[in-house]
Amino acid sequence: MKKLYAFAGALLMASALQAQTVFDIELDTTLAPVEVKVPASPLKYQVLFIGGHDSVEVTPTYGNPAGRTLAKQWHDFIGFTPADAGSSDYGWISVNHEMIQANDRIGDGGGMTTFKVRRDPNTDTLIVVPQTLADGRSGKFFNVDFVNTVGETGMNCAGISAPNGRIWTAEEWFISRTADIYANGAGVRDTSDFTIGTTTPAGFPGFNGQTIKGYQNFNWMVEIDPKEAKAIRKQYNWGRQPFEGGTMLPDNKTVFLGGDDTPGFFTKFVATTAGDFTSGKLYVYKHDSPEKWVEIDNTDLTKMVDFKSQAVAANATMFNRIEWVAYNAADGNVYFTETGRDNPGSAWADEAALGAKYAPYHQNRADQLGIINPGNAAYQDIYGRVVKYDMATGMVSPYIEGGPFFAVSPAPAAYPAKHLSNPDGLNFITVGQGTPDARTFMIISEDLNGRNFGRNPAGAAATVCELFLLDMTVANPTIDDLVRIAITPLGSEVTGAIATPDGKTLLVNVQHPNTTNPFPYNNSLTFAITGWNSLSGTPTSVDPDEEGSGFKVYPNPVSREVFFSEVTDVALYDVNGKRMLVARNVKSLDIQALPKGVYYLQNKDRQTQKLIIE
Repeated sequence: MKKLYAFAGALLMASALQAQTVFDIELDTTLAPVEVKVPASPLKYQVLFIGGHDSVEVTPTYGNPAGRTLAKQWHDFIGFTPADAGSSDYGWISVNHEMIQANDRIGDGGGMTTFKVRRDPNTDTLIVVPQTLADGRSGKFFNVDFVNTVGETGMNCAGISAPNGRIWTAEEWFISRTADIYANGAGVRDTSDFTIGTTTPAGFPGFNGQTIKGYQNFNWMVEIDPKEAKAIRKQYNWGRQPFEGGTMLPDNKTVFLGGDDTPGFFTKFVATTAGDFTSGKLYVYKHDSPEKWVEIDNTDLTKMVDFKSQAVAANATMFNRIEWVAYNAADGNVYFTETGRDNPGSAWADEAALGAKYAPYHQNRADQLGIINPGNAAYQDIYGRVVKYDMATGMVSPYIEGGPFFAVSPAPAAYPAKHLSNPDGLNFITVGQGTPDARTFMIISEDLNGRNFGRNPAGAAATVCELFLLDMTVANPTIDDLVRIAITPLGSEVTGAIATPDGKTLLVNVQHPNTTNPFPYNNSLTFAITGWNSLSGTPTSVDPDEEGSGFKVYPNPVSREVFFSEVTDVALYDVNGKRMLVARNVKSLDIQALPKGVYYLQNKDRQTQKLIIE
């Protein structure tokens, strides 16, 4: 039996009114769920979009008319684009489809779906909004048109959801020959050369009219317009890589990117003008360089097509499969997941021989194991980690390591309560926005690249992945500091977790679950966990015998104003644990606007008193 620690408490007042997260609901579950497992009330869970079941509106494609067809599967990245201020709508959700498929209606290769949502004012959950686009399509779910704008797309894995709502999709799974995109006719069928700005309407300044091989028009970051469900341009000046994730800083100029490869390279693009990403400089990270970043000529298309060779020639730092990249506004640093690979040794030894450098912590790990370097066949990186890039020092270092290590997977009864395997998706959520005790959490998604070495218990019927939160105020975090907030159905990968900007909703994708799971958990799907802004824990003890002797309230019952025996900071909670009021350095509290009922008052020393409002 493995315990699932559900995030069900929050932000209680501790000494000096520092927020303390309380996780007081514990669900027991085996590692064999056939549906999504999420926390209990006050959080609300809902499925928004089901691959292979919901239909998408499509443009005229390959000579076929516009119309409607079933959505692709394999949901991965999620992007969110807020609606304009004052709009009754909430915003647009963008969902990647990593599945590669020949499809006459949607387009060959991968794909994306976008849809608009608004909040239900009564339940705070999300409602998918019907809309009509400029191209005449009407409905709820819309296929993003790549074919008629930038050429086919493929392997749409992670991407970038910028602070201002701009969206890029990452074309992963690196393609090195025509046969790989054709896939015996099951993938992209048009393998002809591609001329930028001529083959399709979209072009790119400085590269228009230049021709590349058909397969070389894959593995770029691609900007899309989620509101009109169409691609804008392939980002040729960011280099061709097996892209996974990226993040944009609030300056609307600086973009950090990562490639899912061994070696993968950490790159940076800085736009010349804020908001215009067609012009700027591209850099690759080199930890032993005084400036930490080496410029790569991104005005030469041949160099951009072969970015990896340029990075190796710059003696750049090598990482082991960079996945998502995320910016934490709370501390101003950038983080990325390094998902790991059991035996990376020979995979990056050739690049090391040409001058590329192992990330310093990989070299340190090899030294501790008595191995000459990480290029040795004996070097293992089974579980991966989350890496921190310190914006002030320019240094990278492990933030939290995966694990714990097991040479042999334990039986279910002996399996640890928490185990982090192969972190993939990465993001942040700030709970309690606008309150004194707001707290930022890292969101970590798993994507197991194996089931041995303890990544799943011995005898597990299928892969099971989990979604974790990590309190960013914890110093030197370890696995024990993780809080499990979701577990996905058998066979699936948890992907795409992203918080809406207001911190009220967490959007999550489930990819390729077992087809034997019950509907809808036999399909890839997009779901939402709403109500994070309401998270607050009732005091851990409200028994009158344990009430704080030094903290008294009167009158009680009360109808207008309650007074305290001391000047203090207080928080008022209802019986469901929802924080209703917070006040600092006060000796009374006006409660006449609150409904009648039972409440709990807690002071800065966490002493608690039951309060009845009548």
